[in-house]
Amino acid sequence: MHDSRGARIAARARVRASAAVLGAALLLAGCSSGGDGADDAKSDIGQRPKSADPYWVNPDGNAARQLAAYEKAGKKTEAERIRRIAEQPTGEWIGPENPEQEARGFTEAAEKADRTALLVLYNIPHRDCGQYSQGGATDGDGYRAWIDGVARGIGDRTATVVLEPDAVLHLVDGCTPDEVHEERYDLLKGAVAKLKSLKNTKVYLDAGNAGWGHPDQIFEPLRRAGVDQADGFAVNVSNFYSTEDSIAYGKQLSAKVGGKHFVVDTSRNGNGPYTGGDPAQRWCNPPGRGLGRTPTTRTDDPLVDAYLWVKRPGESDGTCKGGPKAGQWWAGYALGLAGAGKR
Repeated sequence: MHDSRGARIAARARVRASAAVLGAALLLAGCSSGGDGADDAKSDIGQRPKSADPYWVNPDGNAARQLAAYEKAGKKTEAERIRRIAEQPTGEWIGPENPEQEARGFTEAAEKADRTALLVLYNIPHRDCGQYSQGGATDGDGYRAWIDGVARGIGDRTATVVLEPDAVLHLVDGCTPDEVHEERYDLLKGAVAKLKSLKNTKVYLDAGNAGWGHPDQIFEPLRRAGVDQADGFAVNVSNFYSTEDSIAYGKQLSAKVGGKHFVVDTSRNGNGPYTGGDPAQRWCNPPGRGLGRTPTTRTDDPLVDAYLWVKRPGESDGTCKGGPKAGQWWAGYALGLAGAGKR
């Protein structure tokens, strides 16, 4: 087992576009508030300066709701911590049932705010090797139809897509059955081609993290999965390796795939990886972690297109260490991340 399993997050957000509310209201259902009345109030969250951070901040996300609830309850210390999360753009993980509707809702809301939607697609068949975030499309045809729905929902609007956390990595580490390898490569390559046919969509194919292995093990699989047609690849998705280590890993890999650019998930890497407890479970809700660098396209490195919060800080990795199901909001863990993170 590898630390890459930290990418196991079920996408719980659901969105419905509504012409009655500026044409793109977002109604997130099925999300656990983690208590504290997080579903009962609205926050005052706005957008970050576009010049450094062009990505859309969801004013109705779990962190924003929790912030509003803490403010309403007069819990100033807790509110201050959660605001550190709520004010940043995070990935919107598209669910399996209504991909077109969700992608349209998020991209329309982002367009209205003159920002770019950050979407995460995590629905590959045989997902997560049967672990906490098992599931995905039932077969290849179902996955292609799902990708087609996402593409229709995005349309000509601006979006950045992180494609299928762990999907390539689990072809390399042996936990995905051999008989589905060829299909997975075909599905990933087809998804890249479909999304890149859109006018204003950037695509980054997930490429693991600094702790799992060596770029020599994954660069050929990445090519088979279509990285040459993508804008680049993503590293450290849902994981905790430092930004410096992640950049070093990304640069080694970039040199093997034609100098492709990459993005780094810095959502929870402020204190680096956890080194205690069961090594096989260090990726899952590790204690003492902190927020990393805030999202920005100003990275001071020509190969690094952006630091992103792909994983949504405060949402559980799975039912370990007292956490709720994967993808559900966990207020206590969010407070810990925001309190411990290096600023």
